[in-house]
Parts: sequence; C-alpha cells; structure tokens
Amino acid sequence: MGNLKDKTAHRLRRAKYIRKRVSGTPERPRLRVTRTLGHIYAQIIDDTTGRTLASASSVALKIGGGNIESAKAVGKALGEAALACSIQKVSFDRGGRLYHGRIKALADAAREAGLQF
Repeated sequence: MGNLKDKTAHRLRRAKYIRKRVSGTPERPRLRVTRTLGHIYAQIIDDTTGRTLASASSVALKIGGGNIESAKAVGKALGEAALACSIQKVSFDRGGRLYHGRIKALADAAREAGLQF
C-alpha cells in the first residue's frame, strides 16, 4: 500500500512542477488531459478567465476509455471541437503522467485533427 501512496505523491509533484510553467492564455489555451482506469478526459482551458473552451471525454462519446483506440477518438473529437471554436494552438498539460500510451495517443490524434502544440 505504501508504494501506491509514493507513486501518487510523485505524480502530484510532477503535475505541480508542470503547472508552474504551463498556463493557458487566450492566444494559446491549455490542453489538460486526465486519465483514470476506465476513462480519459481532455479539456481546453483559458486560465486567465478560468473558462473551459472545449472538452471531450470517453464518457461523453459513450465509449470505454481504458484503451488507446478510445484515447485517439477523444483526441480527434477534441481537435474538431477546438477548431470549431477557432482554437489552433494549445499548451499541453499531461497532469504529471508520462508521455506514452493513452496520453500520447490522445495528443497525436489531436495533432492530426489540426491542433498545434
């Protein structure tokens, strides 16, 4: 049980380190990715106003979010929603997670849909 607490503490510390350097502006909002065991969520946030500009999730798409294919679908849906709101450039906030697996698949699909990080 102690190992799980250590992993969570390290991830939260990495997330805090990333958040100090990545913030969303109106010209370049922040793309935040949240991953759980069963689902994946992504939203584009303007931190100056505190508003969510676009979002997509495996829950909203009614697909299981525990695999890479669903992460790709969420990334594509988020990219399309962002382009509909005329957002082209974003700053990527992975939330302390490593950049591989579902996080990378979502980012790659968002890039293919037209977002630039």
